[in-house]
Amino acid sequence: MTIEFFIASGEDARAPMSRRTLLKASGASLVVGFWSSPAHSAGATASAPYVANAFVTIGADDSVTLTMPKIEMGQGTYTSIPMLLAEELEVDVAKVKLRHAPPDAKTYGIPYGDQFTGGSTSVRTLYQPMRQAGAAARTVLVQAAADQWKVDPATCVAQNGQVVHTATRRRLSYGKLVAKASQMPLPKDLALKPASDFKVIGKPVKRLDAKGKVDGSAQFGIDAIVPGMAFASVVNSPVAGGKVKSVDDAAARAMRGVRDVVVLDDAVAVVADNTWYARQGAAALKITWDDGPNASLKTEDLQQRMRDALGRPGVLARDDGDAPKAIAGDPAHVESVYFSQMLAHAPMEPVNATVHVTPDGAEIWTGTQVPARAQAGAAKLLGLPPDKVVVNNFLLGGGFGRRLYHDQVDQAVLIGKHVQGPVKVTWTREEDIQHDVFRGFYAHAISARLDEHGMPVALVHKIAGPSSLAVFAPGFIGPDGVDFDAVENSRTLAYDIAGRRTEFVREEGPIATGFWRGVGPTRNVVVIESFVDELAARQQRDPVAYRLAMLTRNDRARTVVTRAAQRAKWDEKLPARRGKGIALLSAFDTYIAQVVDLSVDPAGQVKVNRVTCVVDCGLVVNPDTVVAQMQGGINFGLTAALFGEITFKDGRVQQSNFHDYRPLRINEAPAIDVEIVKSNEPPGGIGEPGTSAVMAAFTNAVFAATGKRLYILPAKPDQLAAA
Repeated sequence: MTIEFFIASGEDARAPMSRRTLLKASGASLVVGFWSSPAHSAGATASAPYVANAFVTIGADDSVTLTMPKIEMGQGTYTSIPMLLAEELEVDVAKVKLRHAPPDAKTYGIPYGDQFTGGSTSVRTLYQPMRQAGAAARTVLVQAAADQWKVDPATCVAQNGQVVHTATRRRLSYGKLVAKASQMPLPKDLALKPASDFKVIGKPVKRLDAKGKVDGSAQFGIDAIVPGMAFASVVNSPVAGGKVKSVDDAAARAMRGVRDVVVLDDAVAVVADNTWYARQGAAALKITWDDGPNASLKTEDLQQRMRDALGRPGVLARDDGDAPKAIAGDPAHVESVYFSQMLAHAPMEPVNATVHVTPDGAEIWTGTQVPARAQAGAAKLLGLPPDKVVVNNFLLGGGFGRRLYHDQVDQAVLIGKHVQGPVKVTWTREEDIQHDVFRGFYAHAISARLDEHGMPVALVHKIAGPSSLAVFAPGFIGPDGVDFDAVENSRTLAYDIAGRRTEFVREEGPIATGFWRGVGPTRNVVVIESFVDELAARQQRDPVAYRLAMLTRNDRARTVVTRAAQRAKWDEKLPARRGKGIALLSAFDTYIAQVVDLSVDPAGQVKVNRVTCVVDCGLVVNPDTVVAQMQGGINFGLTAALFGEITFKDGRVQQSNFHDYRPLRINEAPAIDVEIVKSNEPPGGIGEPGTSAVMAAFTNAVFAATGKRLYILPAKPDQLAAA
């Protein structure tokens, strides 16, 4: 038996979905919990699957298939989402089969009407809808069995993929009820389990996708194999906005295995019998570039551009208590300027796409966080309706926001127009790092007025930089012009400060920028938490005690700070040039406090010894996932704090591979201690918060160890070397 399920959004796609909306009927297929279709039901047979809705399908063989509206890129979605369904449907989560959802933003764009995976939204947005879908299907199946036995459905229960009549112990598997269920009306009432009855939610569940990733059967975009396909390697313009002036491809065309050379406006591709031949051919090209308007761009230009933007008025995201006036009236006020460096995503799987373009359609094989957008982009380039473009989505070998953009798919389609048959286009690591949609460069001016006790009574945070949200989803910019991502964790600060002002100045630079794992909080948490430490240091106050004094009205924040300090043995005496730093994050509906314990040797080299993390992310679906995401996010954030930096000279990105844009290595990774706070609050996001908090705790630990404040990352040894 097979179940599919769909969740329709309400009038405001950003608003929480009501049960009434969830249970509405429309469309042309039977959807338990979403919409009904008598025509579909009438055709049901004993062997036909029961299509409950657009996401869940139950087969006559007792199989349960979940069509996943979210993408798996290592964050555990392909385990946590099936757990929600299995809980209410009463099936073994390990037996839930998964298939990638096709591109269809109307059906699978839950709840925003945009089919994407990102922003730590998967569990937050699907927690109720997936449970409701499971409960709706379960209700129908129980009723179908009760009707067959001619008993009251209240005397029947669902257990492990079966309906059981409690009095007689008669049993019918779900597969035996497919035909009957397909003819049943929608349930009028839905009863979700109380948390006290949970058998799956909240329990550690091993990753359902782990086996395939271990034995090699899991398929990523780069693994796509299409009969008769060619392979292409690309050389992109080394300068953003540059164009191809001329190409001498004689040497490339003469090489073994090379089939063709395709020249685009800003790139040249070599098509060959395999990727190695294509790369060798690409290396033999002699390309003359017109570098365009960014030929002389350097990092210092970006920094000055954002610093200058701080002098312009921006849009107000928060304005309480006339904080600027209070600060201006205090000659002893504290102010600092911080910068957020530009970063690449550098996923382990470089971006790629395989395409087959024909006169009347196209087929694409790739791994993307935005399948419907990728389909629409390809269709537009080819002058085709979207339904003529088939997108086969795969697992992602890392995303971190990079695959929210489909530029690599667009480019593959343009190359595919010149190739007979399918062609796989794979960027090299160098092309991937140097032509990323980078995290942008930002400047922050932050200032505070302190009362007679040294506590802040007014705080102003002004942010200047590009707006990722305005580029990616302009419809989500509020009528006041506020980019909620750019100001997150600043506007929603947990601390008790009466006068608060958060202001954002949008300044788009010449380089394409976008979301990076942790989005706005990766910048704002570093700035605010570093500045709070700066205030505490000026008052010669303990950083933990200083924070707790400002957390009298936020129990969740106070709890994570207190417990993190206790677990990290905050008060222990440390040797010279070793320090601990703490930081608090309140974003993604999650609270995290992290303590970084590190040492700095006389040459300025930093070794992170241990990270303590206490997380309150509301109700937890899979605690194993929470711990794994904290561990992964911490190492990802430490990579950026220690090494992450994209710099420009003569318009060109100076980094190229993992030797000069290097990740934290295994021997450098710290011990990580994670505690999950038990909570009955709604689920919060977990994929990104760990990255955001640890960078701030790192900067504060560096100060504790060396007395040197970092106003921009990464930490450079020459900055931290002993005098």
